Amino acid sequence: MLVAFSVAPSGTGRSDGSVHDAVAAAVRIVRESGLPHRTTSMFTEIEGEWDEVFDVVKRATDAVGDFGSRVSLVLKADIRPGFTGELDAKVERLEAAIENDG
Repeated sequence: MLVAFSVAPSGTGRSDGSVHDAVAAAVRIVRESGLPHRTTSMFTEIEGEWDEVFDVVKRATDAVGDFGSRVSLVLKADIRPGFTGELDAKVERLEAAIENDG
């Protein structure tokens, strides 16, 4: 399965509203998990089996909770049994379709 998630604290008390320290704590957990992943400016994508992916998401969410009084979690999942390597393969199929269209 692929999961795209974004997790951020609120109630941090920071005057600039920045949450980069909290997000860094979450991304560190994703990277240390050893699962295939990608981080962009808005989401982190992670690939693996249901239990291992959601364990990482939970631990990342818990880590962000240390930075504020509340946590916001946005999550989207693509559950496609029998497929692996889709973190890159989906993008490769898209790029090929764009190339073949032109």
